This record gives sequence, structure tokens and C-alpha cells, in this order.
Amino acid sequence: MNALKNKVQLIGHLGAKVDLKQLESGKFLGHVSLATNESYKTQKGERVEETIWHNLVIWDKPAENLAKFTDKGSEIAVEGKLTNRSYTDKNGDKKLITEVIVHEFLLLDKKPKDL
Repeated sequence: MNALKNKVQLIGHLGAKVDLKQLESGKFLGHVSLATNESYKTQKGERVEETIWHNLVIWDKPAENLAKFTDKGSEIAVEGKLTNRSYTDKNGDKKLITEVIVHEFLLLDKKPKDL
């Protein structure tokens, strides 16, 4: 078996427009949430649909392109790796955030956002 890797693939809809920022270094950094849905039946036979939100982080030219060609609700497929970071909030509580560092994405909408 090849070396195991930290790899994740998701298909979902963007929860907002990409928050794109240009850093002092000139690099672009984008943040956006992605909603994935799954459904299942309970033991009583009731259908339950669950939405899971994923925090995406994307860099440089791919970040620019994602911001340019998508909008809130756009359907995309992403591939990347999972990462965790922590911070201390204003109340002094330590918070942990799981993010997907996007390496590649694919637009799945039939008609992409206008150029």
C-alpha cells in the first residue's frame, strides 16, 4: 500500500461568497464555508437530512479563481487536506477549528457565475 495521506474530498454548496484577502506578501487567501448533506433513516423509518458545514481555506491563484467564478450556493467539488488550529476567544476559552486546505476544486454548476 502506498503511504497513507491526509486527503479529503467533498462535494457541496458554498455558504457565502469567498472572503478573499490579499496579504502584504502579495499572496491571496480565501475563506468560505461548504455545506454537505447526507440523509439516513432512523430505526422508526423516519428520513433525516443532516447538513454539515466545512471551513475551507484556499491560497493564491486558485483562491482568486474560486472567488471570481462562484457565488453563494455554487456547487463545487474540492480536494485537500484536513488541518486543525486553535485560538483563545475573548472569554479566555480555547477553541479548536478544523479546516480543509483546498489543493484543487471543480465547478459543478451547469452555468458558472458570469465573468
